[in-house]
Amino acid sequence: MFCVALLLTVLQDVVLSKPNIIFILVDDYGFNDIGYHGSEIRTPNLDRLANEGVKLENYYVQPICTPTRSCLLSGRYQIRTGMQHGNIQPSKPTALPTDSLTIADKIQQAGYSTHCIGKWHLGFYKNEFLPTRRGFDTFYGFLVGSKSHYHHRRCDRGMCGVDFRENERQIRTNREYSTTLFSRRAVDIIDSHQSSKPLFMYVPYQAPHSPLQAPKRYIHPYKNTIPDIHRRQYAGMVSALDEGVGNITRALKRKGLWENTIFIFSTDNGGQISRGGNNYPLRGNKGGNFEGGIRGVGFVCGGQVRNKGTVSRELMHVTDWFPTLVNQAQGNFEGVKPLDGFDQWDAISGREKSPRDVILHGIDPLARRFGRPLFNSSFDTTKHAAIRYKDYKLLTGKPGYKNYNPNPRTGLARTTPKDSRKKNVWLFNIRDDPLETTDLSASRPQIVKEMLDMLAEYDKSSVPVRFPGSDPQANPELRGGFWGPWR
Repeated sequence: MFCVALLLTVLQDVVLSKPNIIFILVDDYGFNDIGYHGSEIRTPNLDRLANEGVKLENYYVQPICTPTRSCLLSGRYQIRTGMQHGNIQPSKPTALPTDSLTIADKIQQAGYSTHCIGKWHLGFYKNEFLPTRRGFDTFYGFLVGSKSHYHHRRCDRGMCGVDFRENERQIRTNREYSTTLFSRRAVDIIDSHQSSKPLFMYVPYQAPHSPLQAPKRYIHPYKNTIPDIHRRQYAGMVSALDEGVGNITRALKRKGLWENTIFIFSTDNGGQISRGGNNYPLRGNKGGNFEGGIRGVGFVCGGQVRNKGTVSRELMHVTDWFPTLVNQAQGNFEGVKPLDGFDQWDAISGREKSPRDVILHGIDPLARRFGRPLFNSSFDTTKHAAIRYKDYKLLTGKPGYKNYNPNPRTGLARTTPKDSRKKNVWLFNIRDDPLETTDLSASRPQIVKEMLDMLAEYDKSSVPVRFPGSDPQANPELRGGFWGPWR
């Protein structure tokens, strides 16, 4: 009996030594939309958490929704999973392939209780692609990429339906605001959590992605400070989000879980300027490879973070969360395909330099070609691509929105450099020139060629793009008015 009791005690200590992991992912959140970056939008809860933890100020995500989520959950670049082009639209029969185990799979195998609350956007045309088949014990949220925050309805190519689920069951809500619903569900899970298992909770909020909708009580405080109606509505969405995150962290503390928690906050891509977001002082927008599209807002806090109140400028990419968090969960990598991410815990903790010196921002073979091949290189510069090597970033093809974001307080923006109409290669030293003002491609041709060779090697290892046409069988009218698996 004594041996059994001792064994149970040891097992309980092992469980307790594994940290709870909470990952908050927000949608279309701009670099200038958080208080500690100087925003006029008030984010007191996020600012407090970031100030108590480690701010990640050299952290990169992908320029749009599905690619970032695929990188986060698989730990692999888009070229490994076929997610190189665009977002998954509701009626397209494609998804993150099941031969890539997810971060939730591995953390679940490590003995965690795993939950996904919010936006999936990694495909759902077959049941095997649903969150509850990809490592999550529970799911509460929606499968498509965007929808009404109140009616939870989405139309795609003339096909319209409601999208809201609890686990694999379609549900109709009472038209309550999605940010409120997701925050409340997260708090409920924390309140009912049994300490026999550590907790992994992934909360990919819908906000502040368009449509621009929020309860008036969040928008009203900005009526005299933000004249632009889109920016004002967006600010209200961010305020609701900030309140929700505050409620989640208070629930963790009330339950006594905070001191054994790693809490991560990240955006999925840069802000969408036409929908209220702002990436000032960076250049670029959601969907492009200039810094405004891919430089992420991110921080890590919680009781398991020891170097509180610090800033990390170590190079980090969204794929790095997979090995970092699986190792923190004391999981293993059995069955995992080769990862592109690196364990960054020592870099986040300030003990080591980042193990990363290259980031493949992307190669999109389906994007429209632009210009003519330059530099007589192994990589076709008419392709839409971008890569980071140490301090340098190389862009090819048509990199997206090129302009600088205006200062939301003054409306003034830096003048965008003029390029020739057929230009399709840019080189920037991001450490010395984070605003991408000075193109070095003409003065550093050898660096350009070396980085083009890197792109060529990555391109050779790419799998075919998964981007089929729309399928009329996806029509929600065939499934009671709900979006859901149809094959």
